[in-house]
Amino acid sequence: MAPQIARRFVTRDGFAEGIRRFIYGFAKKMLIANVVAVPASKIFSLPVAELSPVLAWFGALCYTLQIYYDFSGYSEMAVGLGKMFGFTFMENFDHPYVSQSIKEFWRRWHISLSTWFRDYLYFPLGGNRCSALRNGFNLATVFFLCGLWHGASWTFVIWGLFHGFFLILERTRFGSFVAARSRPLRHLYALVVVMTGWVLFRADNLSQSLAFLSYMSGLRPATVLSQLLRMHLTNQVACAVLAGIVFSMPVGPWLGQFRGRLAPRLPARLKPAFLCAGLVAEPLLLIALLIVSAVWLAGGTYNPFIYFRF
Repeated sequence: MAPQIARRFVTRDGFAEGIRRFIYGFAKKMLIANVVAVPASKIFSLPVAELSPVLAWFGALCYTLQIYYDFSGYSEMAVGLGKMFGFTFMENFDHPYVSQSIKEFWRRWHISLSTWFRDYLYFPLGGNRCSALRNGFNLATVFFLCGLWHGASWTFVIWGLFHGFFLILERTRFGSFVAARSRPLRHLYALVVVMTGWVLFRADNLSQSLAFLSYMSGLRPATVLSQLLRMHLTNQVACAVLAGIVFSMPVGPWLGQFRGRLAPRLPARLKPAFLCAGLVAEPLLLIALLIVSAVWLAGGTYNPFIYFRF
Protein backbone atom coordinates (compact mmCIF):
# COMPACT_ATOMS: atom_id res chain seq x y z
CA MET A 1 0.00 0.00 0.00
CA ALA A 2 2.81 2.44 0.83
CA PRO A 3 3.93 3.07 -2.79
CA GLN A 4 0.28 3.59 -3.85
CA ILE A 5 -0.26 6.21 -1.15
CA ALA A 6 2.69 8.15 -2.58
CA ARG A 7 1.84 7.52 -6.24
CA ARG A 8 -1.49 6.38 -7.63
CA PHE A 9 -3.54 6.98 -10.79
CA VAL A 10 -7.30 7.43 -11.05
CA THR A 11 -8.52 6.37 -14.49
CA ARG A 12 -11.94 6.13 -16.09
CA ASP A 13 -11.54 2.37 -16.62
CA GLY A 14 -10.39 1.85 -13.03
CA PHE A 15 -13.30 3.90 -11.69
CA ALA A 16 -15.77 1.90 -13.79
CA GLU A 17 -14.26 -1.38 -12.62
CA GLY A 18 -14.48 -0.11 -9.05
CA ILE A 19 -18.20 0.57 -9.43
CA ARG A 20 -18.68 -2.90 -10.90
CA ARG A 21 -16.86 -4.61 -8.03
CA PHE A 22 -18.64 -2.50 -5.40
CA ILE A 23 -22.10 -3.39 -6.73
CA TYR A 24 -21.31 -7.12 -6.83
CA GLY A 25 -20.07 -6.96 -3.25
CA PHE A 26 -23.11 -4.93 -2.17
CA ALA A 27 -25.44 -7.52 -3.76
CA LYS A 28 -23.60 -10.39 -2.06
CA LYS A 29 -24.19 -8.77 1.31
CA MET A 30 -27.80 -7.65 0.84
CA LEU A 31 -29.31 -10.38 -1.35
CA ILE A 32 -27.58 -13.49 -0.02
CA ALA A 33 -25.71 -12.96 3.27
CA ASN A 34 -28.48 -10.99 4.99
CA VAL A 35 -31.19 -13.41 3.85
CA VAL A 36 -29.49 -16.63 5.00
CA ALA A 37 -28.39 -14.89 8.21
CA VAL A 38 -31.99 -14.99 9.48
CA PRO A 39 -32.44 -18.81 9.58
CA ALA A 40 -28.80 -19.28 10.64
CA SER A 41 -29.29 -17.00 13.65
CA LYS A 42 -32.62 -18.57 14.60
CA ILE A 43 -31.37 -22.16 14.34
CA PHE A 44 -28.17 -21.50 16.30
CA SER A 45 -30.31 -19.83 18.98
CA LEU A 46 -32.61 -22.83 19.43
CA PRO A 47 -32.50 -24.95 22.59
CA VAL A 48 -30.73 -28.24 21.97
CA ALA A 49 -33.95 -30.24 22.39
CA GLU A 50 -35.57 -28.41 19.45
CA LEU A 51 -32.84 -29.33 16.96
CA SER A 52 -32.86 -32.23 14.52
CA PRO A 53 -30.22 -33.63 12.14
CA VAL A 54 -31.85 -31.94 9.12
CA LEU A 55 -32.23 -28.63 10.93
CA ALA A 56 -28.64 -28.73 12.21
CA TRP A 57 -27.28 -29.34 8.70
CA PHE A 58 -29.48 -26.58 7.28
CA GLY A 59 -28.30 -24.14 9.95
CA ALA A 60 -24.68 -25.04 9.20
CA LEU A 61 -25.30 -24.57 5.46
CA CYS A 62 -26.90 -21.15 6.00
CA TYR A 63 -24.01 -19.97 8.17
CA THR A 64 -21.48 -21.40 5.67
CA LEU A 65 -23.06 -19.23 2.97
CA GLN A 66 -23.58 -16.26 5.29
CA ILE A 67 -19.96 -15.94 6.43
CA TYR A 68 -18.63 -16.32 2.88
CA TYR A 69 -20.97 -13.83 1.21
CA ASP A 70 -20.81 -11.42 4.15
CA PHE A 71 -17.04 -11.27 4.23
CA SER A 72 -16.35 -11.65 0.51
CA GLY A 73 -19.01 -8.99 -0.15
CA TYR A 74 -17.33 -6.68 2.37
CA SER A 75 -13.93 -7.35 0.77
CA GLU A 76 -15.22 -6.83 -2.77
CA MET A 77 -16.82 -3.52 -1.77
CA ALA A 78 -13.46 -2.45 -0.32
CA VAL A 79 -11.63 -3.53 -3.49
CA GLY A 80 -14.17 -1.60 -5.59
CA LEU A 81 -13.86 1.58 -3.51
CA GLY A 82 -10.08 1.30 -3.72
CA LYS A 83 -10.17 1.04 -7.52
CA MET A 84 -12.38 4.15 -7.71
CA PHE A 85 -9.60 6.13 -6.00
CA GLY A 86 -6.65 4.53 -7.75
CA PHE A 87 -5.72 1.88 -5.15
CA THR A 88 -5.27 -1.80 -5.90
CA PHE A 89 -6.03 -4.01 -2.90
CA MET A 90 -5.23 -7.68 -2.49
CA GLU A 91 -8.01 -10.05 -3.56
CA ASN A 92 -9.28 -11.76 -0.42
CA PHE A 93 -11.30 -14.70 -1.78
CA ASP A 94 -10.95 -17.07 -4.72
CA HIS A 95 -14.05 -19.32 -4.64
CA PRO A 96 -12.94 -21.21 -1.51
CA TYR A 97 -15.89 -23.61 -1.51
CA VAL A 98 -14.70 -25.32 -4.69
CA SER A 99 -11.60 -26.50 -2.80
CA GLN A 100 -10.72 -30.18 -2.76
CA SER A 101 -8.55 -30.11 0.36
CA ILE A 102 -8.12 -27.96 3.45
CA LYS A 103 -4.74 -26.83 2.16
CA GLU A 104 -6.41 -25.53 -1.00
CA PHE A 105 -9.19 -23.96 1.07
CA TRP A 106 -6.66 -21.80 2.96
CA ARG A 107 -5.10 -20.69 -0.32
CA ARG A 108 -8.52 -19.40 -1.37
CA TRP A 109 -10.07 -18.20 1.92
CA HIS A 110 -9.24 -14.89 3.63
CA ILE A 111 -6.07 -14.60 1.56
CA SER A 112 -4.85 -11.44 3.28
CA LEU A 113 -4.94 -13.06 6.74
CA SER A 114 -3.52 -16.43 5.68
CA THR A 115 -0.73 -14.66 3.73
CA TRP A 116 0.13 -12.54 6.79
CA PHE A 117 0.33 -15.60 9.07
CA ARG A 118 2.42 -17.43 6.46
CA ASP A 119 4.94 -14.60 5.99
CA TYR A 120 5.23 -13.35 9.56
CA LEU A 121 4.75 -16.51 11.61
CA TYR A 122 4.90 -19.76 9.64
CA PHE A 123 8.05 -18.95 7.66
CA PRO A 124 9.96 -17.49 10.66
CA LEU A 125 9.13 -20.66 12.65
CA GLY A 126 10.78 -22.71 9.92
CA GLY A 127 7.84 -23.40 7.61
CA ASN A 128 8.15 -26.82 6.01
CA ARG A 129 11.96 -26.70 5.76
CA CYS A 130 12.33 -28.84 8.84
CA SER A 131 11.39 -32.24 10.20
CA ALA A 132 7.82 -33.51 9.88
CA LEU A 133 7.38 -33.22 13.65
CA ARG A 134 8.57 -29.62 13.71
CA ASN A 135 6.43 -28.78 10.69
CA GLY A 136 3.38 -30.15 12.52
CA PHE A 137 4.24 -27.97 15.51
CA ASN A 138 4.57 -24.93 13.24
CA LEU A 139 1.17 -25.51 11.67
CA ALA A 140 -0.48 -26.14 15.04
CA THR A 141 1.05 -22.93 16.44
CA VAL A 142 -0.06 -20.85 13.46
CA PHE A 143 -3.65 -22.07 13.59
CA PHE A 144 -3.84 -21.89 17.36
CA LEU A 145 -2.95 -18.20 17.07
CA CYS A 146 -5.25 -17.80 14.08
CA GLY A 147 -8.09 -18.99 16.31
CA LEU A 148 -7.09 -16.57 19.07
CA TRP A 149 -6.91 -13.74 16.53
CA HIS A 150 -10.68 -14.11 16.06
CA GLY A 151 -11.42 -13.99 19.78
CA ALA A 152 -10.44 -15.21 23.26
CA SER A 153 -12.89 -18.11 23.26
CA TRP A 154 -12.41 -21.88 23.32
CA THR A 155 -14.64 -22.21 20.24
CA PHE A 156 -12.24 -20.06 18.19
CA VAL A 157 -9.19 -21.86 19.55
CA ILE A 158 -10.64 -25.28 18.76
CA TRP A 159 -11.73 -24.05 15.32
CA GLY A 160 -8.15 -23.00 14.60
CA LEU A 161 -6.65 -26.24 15.92
CA PHE A 162 -9.29 -28.22 13.99
CA HIS A 163 -8.07 -26.72 10.71
CA GLY A 164 -4.45 -27.11 11.78
CA PHE A 165 -5.09 -30.80 12.51
CA PHE A 166 -6.40 -31.45 8.99
CA LEU A 167 -3.53 -29.51 7.42
CA ILE A 168 -1.10 -31.71 9.36
CA LEU A 169 -3.10 -34.82 8.44
CA GLU A 170 -3.00 -33.94 4.74
CA ARG A 171 0.82 -34.02 4.89
CA THR A 172 0.69 -37.71 5.86
CA ARG A 173 -0.51 -40.74 3.89
CA PHE A 174 -4.04 -39.52 4.48
CA GLY A 175 -3.34 -36.64 2.08
CA SER A 176 -2.22 -39.10 -0.61
CA PHE A 177 -5.33 -41.19 0.04
CA VAL A 178 -7.60 -38.15 -0.41
CA ALA A 179 -5.72 -37.01 -3.52
CA ALA A 180 -6.31 -40.43 -5.11
CA ARG A 181 -10.11 -40.15 -4.73
CA SER A 182 -12.42 -38.78 -7.42
CA ARG A 183 -12.98 -35.04 -7.68
CA PRO A 184 -16.54 -35.12 -6.20
CA LEU A 185 -15.31 -37.12 -3.17
CA ARG A 186 -12.41 -34.72 -2.59
CA HIS A 187 -14.79 -31.80 -2.81
CA LEU A 188 -17.24 -33.47 -0.41
CA TYR A 189 -14.44 -34.14 2.09
CA ALA A 190 -13.32 -30.50 2.06
CA LEU A 191 -16.88 -29.15 2.38
CA VAL A 192 -17.75 -31.41 5.32
CA VAL A 193 -14.59 -30.41 7.18
CA VAL A 194 -15.14 -26.70 6.50
CA MET A 195 -18.82 -26.80 7.50
CA THR A 196 -17.95 -28.68 10.69
CA GLY A 197 -15.39 -26.00 11.46
CA TRP A 198 -17.96 -23.24 10.89
CA VAL A 199 -20.20 -24.81 13.54
CA LEU A 200 -17.33 -24.49 16.03
CA PHE A 201 -16.75 -20.92 14.86
CA ARG A 202 -20.41 -19.85 15.08
CA ALA A 203 -21.49 -21.59 18.30
CA ASP A 204 -21.76 -19.46 21.44
CA ASN A 205 -19.90 -22.02 23.52
CA LEU A 206 -18.30 -25.43 23.34
CA SER A 207 -21.31 -27.35 24.67
CA GLN A 208 -23.58 -25.85 22.01
CA SER A 209 -21.11 -26.72 19.25
CA LEU A 210 -20.84 -30.32 20.48
CA ALA A 211 -24.63 -30.64 20.64
CA PHE A 212 -24.92 -29.24 17.12
CA LEU A 213 -22.28 -31.62 15.78
CA SER A 214 -23.90 -34.60 17.52
CA TYR A 215 -27.09 -33.92 15.55
CA MET A 216 -25.16 -33.42 12.31
CA SER A 217 -23.35 -36.74 12.81
CA GLY A 218 -26.60 -38.59 13.47
CA LEU A 219 -25.74 -39.46 17.07
CA ARG A 220 -28.87 -37.64 18.21
CA PRO A 221 -32.20 -38.29 16.46
CA ALA A 222 -35.03 -35.80 16.11
CA THR A 223 -37.50 -35.62 18.99
CA VAL A 224 -41.12 -34.51 19.37
CA LEU A 225 -39.82 -31.08 20.38
CA SER A 226 -37.73 -30.68 17.20
CA GLN A 227 -38.77 -27.79 14.98
CA LEU A 228 -39.65 -28.48 11.35
CA LEU A 229 -37.42 -27.33 8.52
CA ARG A 230 -40.30 -25.55 6.76
CA MET A 231 -40.49 -23.09 9.67
CA HIS A 232 -37.14 -21.66 8.51
CA LEU A 233 -37.06 -22.48 4.77
CA THR A 234 -39.13 -19.72 3.17
CA ASN A 235 -39.18 -19.10 -0.58
CA GLN A 236 -36.87 -16.12 -0.09
CA VAL A 237 -34.38 -18.19 1.90
CA ALA A 238 -34.55 -21.04 -0.62
CA CYS A 239 -33.73 -18.63 -3.48
CA ALA A 240 -30.84 -17.11 -1.50
CA VAL A 241 -29.44 -20.55 -0.63
CA LEU A 242 -29.68 -21.68 -4.27
CA ALA A 243 -28.03 -18.48 -5.51
CA GLY A 244 -25.37 -18.78 -2.81
CA ILE A 245 -24.49 -22.32 -3.86
CA VAL A 246 -24.41 -21.46 -7.58
CA PHE A 247 -22.33 -18.27 -7.25
CA SER A 248 -19.87 -19.84 -4.83
CA MET A 249 -18.55 -21.49 -8.00
CA PRO A 250 -16.59 -19.54 -10.65
CA VAL A 251 -19.71 -18.90 -12.76
CA GLY A 252 -18.36 -15.65 -14.26
CA PRO A 253 -15.18 -17.19 -15.71
CA TRP A 254 -17.18 -20.18 -16.98
CA LEU A 255 -19.63 -17.92 -18.80
CA GLY A 256 -16.75 -15.91 -20.25
CA GLN A 257 -15.11 -19.06 -21.59
CA PHE A 258 -18.42 -20.29 -23.01
CA ARG A 259 -19.02 -16.94 -24.71
CA GLY A 260 -15.50 -17.01 -26.14
CA ARG A 261 -16.04 -20.49 -27.60
CA LEU A 262 -19.52 -19.71 -28.92
CA ALA A 263 -18.77 -16.43 -30.71
CA PRO A 264 -16.59 -17.89 -33.53
CA ARG A 265 -19.19 -20.59 -34.27
CA LEU A 266 -22.09 -18.21 -34.83
CA PRO A 267 -23.23 -17.28 -38.35
CA ALA A 268 -21.90 -13.93 -39.52
CA ARG A 269 -25.36 -12.32 -39.47
CA LEU A 270 -25.81 -13.14 -35.74
CA LYS A 271 -22.42 -11.99 -34.49
CA PRO A 272 -23.22 -8.23 -34.24
CA ALA A 273 -26.36 -8.96 -32.18
CA PHE A 274 -24.43 -11.40 -29.99
CA LEU A 275 -21.64 -8.88 -29.35
CA CYS A 276 -24.16 -6.11 -28.65
CA ALA A 277 -26.04 -8.31 -26.16
CA GLY A 278 -22.76 -9.09 -24.41
CA LEU A 279 -21.96 -5.39 -24.05
CA VAL A 280 -25.40 -4.49 -22.70
CA ALA A 281 -26.12 -7.50 -20.46
CA GLU A 282 -23.69 -6.76 -17.61
CA PRO A 283 -24.50 -3.03 -17.28
CA LEU A 284 -28.21 -3.86 -17.09
CA LEU A 285 -27.50 -6.57 -14.51
CA LEU A 286 -25.43 -4.15 -12.42
CA ILE A 287 -28.16 -1.50 -12.50
CA ALA A 288 -30.77 -4.06 -11.44
CA LEU A 289 -28.57 -5.41 -8.62
CA LEU A 290 -27.83 -1.89 -7.35
CA ILE A 291 -31.51 -0.90 -7.28
CA VAL A 292 -32.73 -4.11 -5.66
CA SER A 293 -29.91 -4.14 -3.10
CA ALA A 294 -30.53 -0.47 -2.21
CA VAL A 295 -34.26 -1.16 -1.78
CA TRP A 296 -33.52 -4.11 0.51
CA LEU A 297 -31.07 -2.00 2.49
CA ALA A 298 -33.64 0.78 2.94
CA GLY A 299 -36.42 -1.62 3.88
CA GLY A 300 -34.45 -3.98 6.09
CA THR A 301 -33.12 -3.86 9.61
CA TYR A 302 -29.54 -2.97 10.50
CA ASN A 303 -27.28 -5.97 9.95
CA PRO A 304 -23.55 -5.22 10.32
CA PHE A 305 -20.80 -7.25 8.71
CA ILE A 306 -19.76 -10.35 10.65
CA TYR A 307 -16.09 -9.39 10.63
CA PHE A 308 -16.72 -6.05 12.29
CA ARG A 309 -16.60 -8.18 15.46
CA PHE A 310 -12.92 -8.85 14.88
